[in-house]
Amino acid sequence: MARYRWSGCRYLFVHDVQDALDLMASISYNNNGCYKILINKSNITEDFFELKTGLAGDVLQKYANYKVKLAIVGDFDKYNSKSLKDFIYECNNGKQVFFLKDKQEALHALHSNN
Repeated sequence: MARYRWSGCRYLFVHDVQDALDLMASISYNNNGCYKILINKSNITEDFFELKTGLAGDVLQKYANYKVKLAIVGDFDKYNSKSLKDFIYECNNGKQVFFLKDKQEALHALHSNN
């Protein structure tokens, strides 16, 4: 069975690309090479969801380069940006990054898209 790490802490810990890389490295190191991460949307800075900042693209490119799958769990309906909605749609139709409403959906996506 593939392993994943649920990062459901109550505090914000992804402010920038380096934080995202540190999270990935820490989880991988402390969990014997874990390559699937499930994180709560509330643990990511809102700048991530403003595509014009470039943060989402930079973070997701790094995760793709290291072949780490990422599922972000939360309510994304509050965002009105067509660009973000399209971005989420495209990610959810891929095999690397998922934006989903609940943990069970995210686990299914992480484990069914090898």
